[in-house]
Amino acid sequence: MQFGIFSVGDVTPDPTTGRTPTERERIKAMVAIALKAEEVGLDVFATGEHHNPPFVPSSPTTMLGYIAARTEKLVLSTSTTLITTNDPVKIAEDFAMLQHLADGRMDLMMGRGNTGPVYPWFGQDIRQGINLAVENYALLHRLWREDVVNWEGKFRTPLQGFTSTPRPLDDVPPFVWHGSIRSPEIAEQAAYYGDGFFHNNIFWPADHTKRMVELYRSRYAHYGHGTPEQAIVGLGGQVFMRKNSQDAVREFRPYFDNAPVYGHGPSLEDFTEQTPLTVGSPQQVIEKTLAFREYAGDYQRQLFLMDHAGLPLKTVLEQLDLLGEEVVPVLRKEFAAGRPENVPDAPTHASRLAEKNTEAATESEEAAV
Repeated sequence: MQFGIFSVGDVTPDPTTGRTPTERERIKAMVAIALKAEEVGLDVFATGEHHNPPFVPSSPTTMLGYIAARTEKLVLSTSTTLITTNDPVKIAEDFAMLQHLADGRMDLMMGRGNTGPVYPWFGQDIRQGINLAVENYALLHRLWREDVVNWEGKFRTPLQGFTSTPRPLDDVPPFVWHGSIRSPEIAEQAAYYGDGFFHNNIFWPADHTKRMVELYRSRYAHYGHGTPEQAIVGLGGQVFMRKNSQDAVREFRPYFDNAPVYGHGPSLEDFTEQTPLTVGSPQQVIEKTLAFREYAGDYQRQLFLMDHAGLPLKTVLEQLDLLGEEVVPVLRKEFAAGRPENVPDAPTHASRLAEKNTEAATESEEAAV
């Protein structure tokens, strides 16, 4: 099972000091956080994609390519790649380039984003959001698997004899997660292609997450990719830790109360009771995260949001030390315990290349008989 962090890249004033970091500071902080993630033994760093203030990650592949050059093991991903407003051709080229630069240490998560105005900024209509996600990904899927593509759809100009370059590394397309909070159509899309489904459940109660994951699992099996238990599932999480839980609550409360997304809404206590947010000791984080398996089943990737709401870089790095030293080692052991043998690990470039080579060898042997 993979453990990591994801960032939305918000530039938010620190409510305890009133200071707002510059865009340069925030970008550099995200890089420092990714490097720290590898240092403390995490598996994945993922960045969001936004094209509006107060966010900075408008070019995920630029950032991830830079981080790839400074890391050795970390899997680099996105917590949203906007499949609705980005051109599928550009996504195919950008992420294949990243795949080569990172020696396969990458994947990506498709999503529609949560900023309505981005649609007209890129010449699209938000009312077509689901249709755009479906059509654009159908094209992207082909661009990575067919050397020459002839294609015509509704939302972009046709392609005739088009070859996307560079071709995927080792002829293995990047692995794709489809991220959604509330749209069953996206769970269906992930299942149809046999891709991963990431439910970013940081704002939702367990029963909603359970319904979405079960839908994906059942449809994954329906399309013949394997059993429901073999479907590839990822979950989000949100934590703030101190050795003493009371210290964690006291320190995090002003950040929670003033956060751009959920500030001035439900109380910290209500939010932690109703959603996966955990504010407390490392042991409390362990216990709550392990409980995700009760309603999502055995899954493959757990990402935590830790660098938001104006938290200073020093504090985030302290959080990562706690996560890497006290939380993740226990989670690895406990999630592995009792995990059925038929539940696969999270796909990597190496595992998918090995699978491709095995299939090719089998086909060659059968042809020789």
